[in-house]
Amino acid sequence: MKERGRPKRKRVTAVKVVLGLVILFVAIEIAALPFPWTVAGLRTHNPSQTALMKERMSQAKAKHRPFRIRQSFVPLSRISDAMVHAVVVGEDGTFYENDGVDWYEVQQSFDADWRAKKIVRGSSTITMQLAKNLWFSTSRDPLTKLNEMLSAFMLTHYLTKNRIMELYLNYIEFERGIFGIQAASRVYFGEPASQLTRDQAARLAAIIPDPLGFIPLSGSRFVSYRTNIILVRMGARGW
Repeated sequence: MKERGRPKRKRVTAVKVVLGLVILFVAIEIAALPFPWTVAGLRTHNPSQTALMKERMSQAKAKHRPFRIRQSFVPLSRISDAMVHAVVVGEDGTFYENDGVDWYEVQQSFDADWRAKKIVRGSSTITMQLAKNLWFSTSRDPLTKLNEMLSAFMLTHYLTKNRIMELYLNYIEFERGIFGIQAASRVYFGEPASQLTRDQAARLAAIIPDPLGFIPLSGSRFVSYRTNIILVRMGARGW
């Protein structure tokens, strides 16, 4: 009887070990969340560097490539309304209504990923993208996504929508080493962010899903298609 009982005890022990490792891994991931006072501090504090900037610098260093960050912070009042409208319709149509997470998009993304057995559709809101840029990596694993969602709730709780938008537009990535709308506007159009037209804003918003793969002035089908979609959506909203 004792001999028969050993395999069962071994299985129970193995399950406990695996469960313990899972709990430890989740705890480590959750520990990566920003402190509430860090999030609240963003009401008046503009970070000098973000997690995404540091990741890009590390990648460049590993490849022995030079890397220079071009970024200049400007208040939301000095950013074209067209740019704000373009990123809303392009990245997060319910930005001003949601709590940092668009649950409909989350469900649609889950269904698409489940059918494909891999990640094929994003569901990140503007607030979640900001959280990723500020504190996390470009990883798309489920636990990182969970951290983005939890951080988005905190951002929505402590900051106004205008402040979230201001931070987002000042730290979003545009091509290699270009961060923020002011730097991107200067590089691509030779104008400050306040002077961006509807078409220019739509082109910049069009490459946000893949900033290292495309540039706004590209004649690629992807950029042209995305630009047209954004312009149509802006027009439908009276923008």
